[in-house]
Amino acid sequence: MKTFQNLEEIGQKVKEIENRVEHLDHFNHSDITRNNFMLQGGLAKQGYDWWWHSFTAHHSITGEEKAFFVEFFTINPELGGKEPVFGQLPENKEKGICPSYMMVKVGTWGENPKQLNRFFAWDDVTVKQDAPYLISADNCFCSETRTIGMVDITEEEAKAHPEYMSDAGRMYWDLTMDKNITFNVGYGAGKPLRDAEAFEMFWHCEGMRTAFEGKVVLDGEEYLVDKATSYGYADKNWGKDFTSPWVWLASSHLTSKVTGEALKDSAFVIGGRRPKVGPLALENKLLSAMWYEGTAYEFNFSKFWTLTKTKFKTKETKDELIWRVIQETPMSKMCTEIKCKKKDMLLINYEAPDGSKRHNHLWNGGNGKGTVKLYKKSLNIKNEKSKSKWGWELVDEILCENVGCEYGEYQD
Repeated sequence: MKTFQNLEEIGQKVKEIENRVEHLDHFNHSDITRNNFMLQGGLAKQGYDWWWHSFTAHHSITGEEKAFFVEFFTINPELGGKEPVFGQLPENKEKGICPSYMMVKVGTWGENPKQLNRFFAWDDVTVKQDAPYLISADNCFCSETRTIGMVDITEEEAKAHPEYMSDAGRMYWDLTMDKNITFNVGYGAGKPLRDAEAFEMFWHCEGMRTAFEGKVVLDGEEYLVDKATSYGYADKNWGKDFTSPWVWLASSHLTSKVTGEALKDSAFVIGGRRPKVGPLALENKLLSAMWYEGTAYEFNFSKFWTLTKTKFKTKETKDELIWRVIQETPMSKMCTEIKCKKKDMLLINYEAPDGSKRHNHLWNGGNGKGTVKLYKKSLNIKNEKSKSKWGWELVDEILCENVGCEYGEYQD
């Protein structure tokens, strides 16, 4: 039987085991079946499913940078038909009629942030049921590799139809996308739990780094999207209801503050906060991942054997939102602090499958900025005591820009 002579040998063995486990079990492996249309069974009449995309573009003449989003949101298909059904209409609220439609939500952050919503009846929607997914209606289309469409809402329409939950404006987009880093959350969105509808809200991030290319025309102004500077992101959520509090942070525009070099094979994402399994709410259960130049650092409560611990706080001031997250396992730690100015954000609108609109203060932005400090556990030699002991070693301090960010709680 082999024995170890000192802590250094033990530490080396732990590192070898960790590397093997990381190789076998790290989160960066694609699974496009989790991007399938999920509104089957009970979720067909009490469920939502959406595909989210966010990215950065530059004005074709001035070069001005601007962040955009494109989302295809679906809800309660079994309750629909020839017309979209709006849960926010007073007569529908009175009768307990639940929403049913596909909504294409697009918009921009930064100066004059806005969200534009276009609704389609289920009779007019085409959905491919198996992977790779396709969904379309009229001139709006989305798939794993491309999205194209038009949303046009006049000032008169926006004022006359508060149930649209929309600003006024016009946006056209035509984009290709290459999703090249994945956060596969594992058991939290695995088939057994999906089939059992165990969680109220599921998440899969097929493109925590996604290279977008194409163009956007917003209110007559053309913006070009380049793969190298799109800093794109693509994920999906589905379930019976939304989490509260609701947290999301993500960026692939990362720079090492230690070396000053751009991190071109890196991205991070943080999501969740208070998932519910049936009636049971789980506190401080953020799901997080950092892909750092080919190395995976994951903080995932659904992988219980990783012993993930989370501390989280969001502060809302008069002018900005501030997210602070500390997560650690026995072998790694990530300390995240992100800020985003309210003037660059919007209060994003959704109604739940039961027709309620409990999230009325859900801040959403794409221009966050901050830092991530990434650590790994290692043996630090203390010469003055001639002893070795475990300690946190800084892997990198990372500047994060173009950060997608979200926070909101139900206002009961």
